[in-house]
Amino acid sequence: MDIKITPSPISGSIEAISSKSFAHRALICACLSRGESRIKINTTSADIEATVSCLCSLGAVIEKNGSVYTVRPSEFPCKNAEIDCGESGSTLRFLLPVICACGTNAVINASGRLPERPLSPLKEELIRMGAKISDSFPLSVSGRIESGEFTLKGDVSSQFVTGLLMALSYLGGGKIRLIPPVESRPYIDMTIRVLRQFGADIKEENNTFYINNSPLIGCDFTVEGDWSNAAFPLCMGAEVTGLDPDSVQGDKAIIDVLKKMGADVFENNGTFKADVSSLHGCEIDASDIPDAVPVIAAVAAVADGKTVIYNAGRLRLKESDRIESVCTMLGALGADISGTDDGMVINGKKSLSGGEVDSFNDHRIAMAAAVAAVRCKNSVIIHRADAVNKSYPDFWDDYKKLGGNVRVL
Repeated sequence: MDIKITPSPISGSIEAISSKSFAHRALICACLSRGESRIKINTTSADIEATVSCLCSLGAVIEKNGSVYTVRPSEFPCKNAEIDCGESGSTLRFLLPVICACGTNAVINASGRLPERPLSPLKEELIRMGAKISDSFPLSVSGRIESGEFTLKGDVSSQFVTGLLMALSYLGGGKIRLIPPVESRPYIDMTIRVLRQFGADIKEENNTFYINNSPLIGCDFTVEGDWSNAAFPLCMGAEVTGLDPDSVQGDKAIIDVLKKMGADVFENNGTFKADVSSLHGCEIDASDIPDAVPVIAAVAAVADGKTVIYNAGRLRLKESDRIESVCTMLGALGADISGTDDGMVINGKKSLSGGEVDSFNDHRIAMAAAVAAVRCKNSVIIHRADAVNKSYPDFWDDYKKLGGNVRVL
């Protein structure tokens, strides 16, 4: 789907959609638990549905009634399964260790850039501990890992740590040692919070996680609002409701970033709004907030002065090479932006010219382009704008609710 945006003022209020990151974790934990769980998710997405589909293929019974997913793990895990992770990196990286803990003989399919995204050193650790995993997609997985000590570098992917935390909780215990530095730590904290709600006993000391023998028990779980996706309307100056100010989500830091750039931020009982009309450039360490970089770059492109974003090298391994795609997209709209090895340098302008861009089939690039379009002089055409379905299918509807002038071409 291609769309055309005619720049127009943004105002009004929308409710935050459910956190995709929390939803993945809650659904998987429910399947690893004893008894029934009910997971409330107010808005689904392609990635969440990929996880639901995979869990069902692995033997779980998941029924959706309105916004509630009832999960019954009575037949989970099955002995043999074929699953399709689509383009969801979380689905693949969370479920691979879980499948290895369950001893399921599985064939794992993936699409888009996902087969190109690294699984090392997680894959090697799983093989060392008893699993058999093929070298290429579709992945063939067999064997069963033992409960024991796993060692991972802490700056590769927090998703690897999440998968192992869930797998070892299912196995009845183990230890995960992370070699510093540890990046994207908020995502690990999120996993531990969800596991503990399902009854896990996890302790930490000196970057080592000790998972004790405490069975997971089904429960009712309400998925909180998603700070990652809320960042886009917030950076357009819209009001967003339903956000937890005490959330462990790393992208809650978008509020701190906007304040650092000079925005006045208003908060009341989980409702947030930022005045982004007059921002200035600054330096931003993106090591814990890589997913927020595209939208930060979009507002930095029209901020006063220079913005330097660094420690974002992992962006090159996302749905697109996000350092390159952000620079290409914003550059096509008239921004003064250049990439570095681990980030980008942006010299802000009062406004952008507008133009024609591609989403690179990346949901965050499509949404960042929509944010940039608000401050363009001329119209913006976004090719493959339906990429937003991956995480925020209602984004264009919400954009219209806020006053955005969007037309499907």
